[in-house]
Amino acid sequence: MSNLDSASNPAMETSDIKQPMQPDQVDPAQKQWIKDEMQKGGKSLTLNPGDRIDESKTLEEKAKQVAVDAPDITGDHIVVPTYFIVQYPDGHKEALHHIKDAEKISDVIRMARMDENGDRVWW
Repeated sequence: MSNLDSASNPAMETSDIKQPMQPDQVDPAQKQWIKDEMQKGGKSLTLNPGDRIDESKTLEEKAKQVAVDAPDITGDHIVVPTYFIVQYPDGHKEALHHIKDAEKISDVIRMARMDENGDRVWW
């Protein structure tokens, strides 16, 4: 999913919140924190440090949190946001955790579609 624009994912479009989707968009402090946590936890970690849920974070902070910022097996550098920010038809925004809320994310994607003019249509 790229930059949460309406062409790539209408259900996840927001006008004022941008999520890091490329390695150079990830906050360097967050990169260092993840690296430190990985070194501390070693092979005993049960999930990526970036997957941790912190309910005290604001919607904007959750939007910037990344679960994965690393090369994959092909050598491509992958960035996966921890939360997907959803804006509903009534304007309400919600941060959905990519693991915990996976079923809800699927439901939102099924509800939101694009019409022939490129406008979001909710089912």
